[in-house]
Amino acid sequence: MSLHSWSQRVVNTAMRRLRSALLLLPLLLATAAVEPIAAEDSRGDGLITIESDQQSADNSTGVVTASGNVRIVHANRGVVATSRQAQYFTKEERIVLRGDVDVVQNDGHALRADQVIYLLQEDRAVAIPVEGEQVYSQWTLKDPSPGTEP
Repeated sequence: MSLHSWSQRVVNTAMRRLRSALLLLPLLLATAAVEPIAAEDSRGDGLITIESDQQSADNSTGVVTASGNVRIVHANRGVVATSRQAQYFTKEERIVLRGDVDVVQNDGHALRADQVIYLLQEDRAVAIPVEGEQVYSQWTLKDPSPGTEP
């Protein structure tokens, strides 16, 4: 099996496992190719593109890594995430973005931290700042329905 075929298989498997994570954060899948990855979301929500200086997948550990100027785009959901490194731990079903993490959605939601950990099984994200600093998040609140009290 060629390296490209193996990498594509890893990407396709990881995409299926990440579909629930895409509701909050579009995160990472990678291949050994040096060009950006384009993978189809198994739910049919559209194309996810991952760009980075380097990408690798280790089948023995189940860890997929993108490093250096990582940029992840899920155009149909209007989400762009950037970081210095992104890792998907397939066995633990955990995604970790490290270093200058910035997640922006076109609906106004934004998150900035040094590290963001997304726990797929719990459908929960944890943002960690640089020591001595704070996490930044921005959310657009919707107006309550007429006739309801806050």
